[in-house]
Amino acid sequence: MNAADLLGLPLRELKALMRDGHPIDPSALDDREYRGVSLGLPGFVERLTWKTFKKVFHRDPDTGALRGWNVRIRQTGLEPPFEPKTKGGAPVTFGHYGVVPLEGARLPFAIEHGLLIDYGLGGNAALDPMRRIKDPIVALRAGSAELLLGFSYVDLGGPVLSTPSFFSLERDVALTHTVPPPRVTSPRSAPPADR
Repeated sequence: MNAADLLGLPLRELKALMRDGHPIDPSALDDREYRGVSLGLPGFVERLTWKTFKKVFHRDPDTGALRGWNVRIRQTGLEPPFEPKTKGGAPVTFGHYGVVPLEGARLPFAIEHGLLIDYGLGGNAALDPMRRIKDPIVALRAGSAELLLGFSYVDLGGPVLSTPSFFSLERDVALTHTVPPPRVTSPRSAPPADR
């Protein structure tokens, strides 16, 4: 299976692939960039948002934590290279996150293996709605972090709300640009010390 095989799959098949997914060695993500493609969303939603993006993973040398951020990409098609939008010579980034084990996460459906991208651990602003979003990710090939599948859901602290937003992540280049975590402006917006 490759990333192109995931395009056009119905949501039930994407969900089945998530359930059957394989574990990911977190160290395989250290200081890597991944090309992302949105799956499962209606075309009009993609036109309002984006079809392609990058997710970047960085092992913080100070804390040892695996964290990351999204990069806005010029929407030029599904073939690499994915060219980032820039501002002041730097890539336009958004949605910082922490990456933690999937075990113990409140999920909208059962997933045995994988990792959790948690925007609540990214130091995003206290009122940023992205803090409620979580993205489980799984490997589609055993023992390989070359091709990953994920989806987004919303954790409101009580109910968890599934979304139709799935995505593929295909390993791209080594980390090209490090972005510091957002500055936390109040104690309430600080991520927990550990999870």
